[in-house]
Amino acid sequence: MHHDCLILLTGVVLALGYDDLSKNKFATQSTTVATPSNDANRYVASNAVDRNITTCMRTEGIGGTSPNEIVWWKVDLGGLYNIYSVNILFKNYDGYERRQQGRFAGFSIYVSSNGARDNSSLCYKDGPKLPALHFTTPCITYGRYVVFYNERLHGITYPDEYVVYPVYTELCEVTVHGCQASGVYGDSCTEPCPPNCRDNVCHIQRGTCFECAPGWIDTTCNTKCVGGWYGVDCKQECSGHCRNNAVCNHVTGQCDRGCAAGWRGALCNKVCHDGTYGYNCVHNCSGNCLNDPPCNRQTGHCEGGCKPGYNNVFCTEHCTSGYYGYRCDKACSGHCLNNLICDHIDGTCSDGCQNGYIGNNCIASKFFFLLV
Repeated sequence: MHHDCLILLTGVVLALGYDDLSKNKFATQSTTVATPSNDANRYVASNAVDRNITTCMRTEGIGGTSPNEIVWWKVDLGGLYNIYSVNILFKNYDGYERRQQGRFAGFSIYVSSNGARDNSSLCYKDGPKLPALHFTTPCITYGRYVVFYNERLHGITYPDEYVVYPVYTELCEVTVHGCQASGVYGDSCTEPCPPNCRDNVCHIQRGTCFECAPGWIDTTCNTKCVGGWYGVDCKQECSGHCRNNAVCNHVTGQCDRGCAAGWRGALCNKVCHDGTYGYNCVHNCSGNCLNDPPCNRQTGHCEGGCKPGYNNVFCTEHCTSGYYGYRCDKACSGHCLNNLICDHIDGTCSDGCQNGYIGNNCIASKFFFLLV
């Protein structure tokens, strides 16, 4: 639905052509004043969005002798929209306009994606003058939930014109104006928002992005994160462990071509598990390294040396024939059977000794023992 004319009561004429985003949308409120059972819908929250100015929502009183100190009414627009303004038609009674203004005085309007009421979602705060009973304010932002909020806290001194005895909130119509279509802006909601705006929403007049999708920066979000940064506002730093020193994905931070040797995980920010090494940690250490961790996570080298009986940088080769032990620096006795070769680890002669020699390593002569 388009509105041909929308007047701000302060005298500013608002732009033409914006859509009614809140008509017949789901609304809730903090309390509902009691009514006879045959008139249960008389003051419900949805009355403020039915576009019938003769029906109004109404809450229980706040302030004064009432136990209630705050009141809120909320409409769910059903999705994230670019918003231009909020119009509220408050309930009026002939001859009681000043009283009604005092009841509504001090109210706030919040717009957010999750229904929050905080400083970042505050669109309007009333005061110090009393509000008009047909009120409109620019609210150039984006959101899904629009919240009317007011309070009369016990023990607080309010301006003289504020009504502080039990205050009843009556909203007859709340109209949120903006662009019904997603991802557009402009007076007629026909200009496309920049493609990298977060949540596909942008400033309804200028077309600039409120926030950028991850991986992009600048007012129109057309600049990629650079220099090893990624994510929302380019504030997250790449791990620095992408394969071939590549820069990580500017959106996700992932290493699209894999991790450098020794690293794992989508972000390449986790070292290989002990006992594995290399690209994507797919290689296993030899198992013959001497120290812990078993091998270098990048190269697979056994930097602390090899267990007895093994050599080379990976500790995968047996000692050269005829040698054994740590660093393979011990020579076999030369008295083993089967080509004189001993075990590469401890030098034992597994097939026995040549005639005249005894012991595991076939070193001592049996004649020596006989003489002794």
